[in-house]
Amino acid sequence: MDIKKQLEIIKRGTVEIISEKELVSKLEKKKPLVIKAGFDPSAPDIHLGHTVLLRKLKHFQDLGHRVLFLIGDFTGMIGDPTGRSEIRKQLTEDEVKENAKTYRKQVFKILDEKKTEVVFNSAWLAKMTLKDTLELMAHTTVSQVLARADFSERYKSGKDISFLEFMYPLLQAYDSVELKADVELGGTDQKFNLLMGRELQKDFGQESQVVIMTPLLVGLDGVNKMSKSLGNHIGISEKPEEMFGKIMSISDKLMIQYYELLTDENLDEVRKIHPMEAKKKLARDIVSQYHGEEAGNAALKDFENKFQKRDPFTELKLESKTFKCDKLCDFLISEKICPSKNEYRRLVEQGAIEVNSHKINELECKIEPSKEYCIKIGKKRFLKVIFTSK
Repeated sequence: MDIKKQLEIIKRGTVEIISEKELVSKLEKKKPLVIKAGFDPSAPDIHLGHTVLLRKLKHFQDLGHRVLFLIGDFTGMIGDPTGRSEIRKQLTEDEVKENAKTYRKQVFKILDEKKTEVVFNSAWLAKMTLKDTLELMAHTTVSQVLARADFSERYKSGKDISFLEFMYPLLQAYDSVELKADVELGGTDQKFNLLMGRELQKDFGQESQVVIMTPLLVGLDGVNKMSKSLGNHIGISEKPEEMFGKIMSISDKLMIQYYELLTDENLDEVRKIHPMEAKKKLARDIVSQYHGEEAGNAALKDFENKFQKRDPFTELKLESKTFKCDKLCDFLISEKICPSKNEYRRLVEQGAIEVNSHKINELECKIEPSKEYCIKIGKKRFLKVIFTSK
């Protein structure tokens, strides 16, 4: 493929390339480039926010370049301090290994397994001696590291910064040296770490990698980046109906960003479609990517049956629940539908909980045994239950 067409594909959904001129120069050599993206297995599941980078890796893969999926099993035990206002809890080696197993299974829902090289940075970082580590530390200064915004804010406010956190950007940069990366991909929040990779490669006599940054996918709250810790994420292994419903809950404005970063659809064509139909198409397409076309179509039908007909409870099976509590709040928390009493309170105050077609106004809503309840939580969760005493 000619360079102009490659650039068009590569630049879709990117915020910044440092530098495009260098990227063109590398492409002009007409040989496969080494493309690196690192993922620390800090949580057991991959969500749609992670797939923005994975899809960009797939673009390079389809263009014939050499893709390295780097699992930061060594750096994952330190924890990336990017965007953190306090020291991150360290993970054990066993936790990182277990999370890494899940990552390996999930990434091939996007990447071509036969064309993907999975590498672990413990392969070289774990073998470094103290002498090697000290020599690596000599390539940067405390003032350089403190220049990054999150460290600077923590330092000014008197919050602790560990030496391990200082080391993190340097270790990530050394991954690029070890792998001789031509291009490294990362989110906009990774800019400091990515640029350090360029500088360290230069120090080691290598040609500096091109840095390509993608935007951070906004989560379901419409404000913060998608994150499991914030509870605003959509996991790629979630049930098709749950994934579909969550996507349907996003705003029309956010929908366009999802189309741009999570699909290859023509955005001009998408804007011509009625927002509701466009969103249903988006939800079906994303579910199909991770669960298959049949599951995507079934999720669409399920949504239309529940949400676009008069009675969404008609097709729901009546569930029998043991009567262990007499408050709706306690039941919803025990079923993990509401994560906490504060979240239940918020939903009640917003009028987002209905029982038997009546909005709940009081926080201490009682439930009774042997009585059938049709419960609606928000726009996408429906329950039809009867409580028994045993």
